[in-house]
Amino acid sequence: MHDWLLHGEWFGNSALAWVSAGAGALLGYLVAHSIALFLASRLTRLASRTHRKGLRVAAAVAGATRGWLLLLIAITIALGFLHFGTPPANAGAAHAWTLRGVLNLLTYATVGIQFSLWIIALLVSLLRTSAEGNDTHPANPVMLGVLTWAVQFLVWITLLLALLAAGGVNITAFVASLGIGGVAVALALQNVLTDLFSSIAIGLDKPFEVGEFIAFDPGQGVEQGTVAKVGIKSTRVQSISGEELAISNSVLLKSLIHNYSRQTERRVVFNFRLPFDTPRARIPEAIARVRGFIERENLTRFDRGYLESFGESGLNFEFVYYVLDPSYNAFVEIQQRINLAMLEAWDELGIEFAVPARKVHAVPADGSASVQVARTPE
Repeated sequence: MHDWLLHGEWFGNSALAWVSAGAGALLGYLVAHSIALFLASRLTRLASRTHRKGLRVAAAVAGATRGWLLLLIAITIALGFLHFGTPPANAGAAHAWTLRGVLNLLTYATVGIQFSLWIIALLVSLLRTSAEGNDTHPANPVMLGVLTWAVQFLVWITLLLALLAAGGVNITAFVASLGIGGVAVALALQNVLTDLFSSIAIGLDKPFEVGEFIAFDPGQGVEQGTVAKVGIKSTRVQSISGEELAISNSVLLKSLIHNYSRQTERRVVFNFRLPFDTPRARIPEAIARVRGFIERENLTRFDRGYLESFGESGLNFEFVYYVLDPSYNAFVEIQQRINLAMLEAWDELGIEFAVPARKVHAVPADGSASVQVARTPE
């Protein structure tokens, strides 16, 4: 075994050098990975116990450490201490695509990927921490998603350009060619880019947010539902009938959007009709009764109630009030109680609702007049 370690040779390096490099790589990996796991676990516990934003950011950065990358880094660094036929004096002048150059580039790439993961974790954590809201001003998932995507894109593009430059590629010409190709891609993807900027506009202007109930007109009829997700290209709405609607962000912003979740109160206008032959003394009492039914509700604010006009088939009344709870269920329950109270009051007052009808005066041949009442549909 001793002779094998001293005299054995592979690729210009003794067996002892290979064993030493392997042991060093394994030891370095175990130490680095153990430190990373310890820091991630410790910082996560501290962040959950103290609720400090800085500790959460640090825990996210430590958690972005990848064990397989640490192993590759340890292996490539250990291989760098071996000699593969390039004299040390000429190693700096060796071509980038020699075995030594490939090892150096691989080390640069693995270290760059790990640093990129740390930078992305740091920036994304800072974005999420700064975007955290409270109950009244929640975080905006649209802008957070767009900024997260932009941060990751910029970091990976920067790493790619750095790797190309390290590999001997002229990145100036490469970036110029990317600019020309980018114009062509932008023209081909103009609809996608329009939706992308529309999603940014939704995030900045906030006409609606996830969880809010909206109604909109996409040109094919009014649709209603709860916003489930605002994506880069489309918005997903859970329809009241159960299915999920996906509508382009640009099309959605061009339509009229009703955001019912931001109502603080609901204005209610309801009408009813009494016959012309209703006793005149009963009309003011009927108005007072209906007003009382509205005012006795805890969640209503009376606005007005009056005899609006004389219709073709009766006296038209209009009442307006506000429901202080904007939910639709609260409104229909209150209106139902008012309607039932009106039915009871009409029975008590001896009046009834008017129905569309016409009086026809017929004069027969003998000269006696008769009246026939014919009810007509609304």
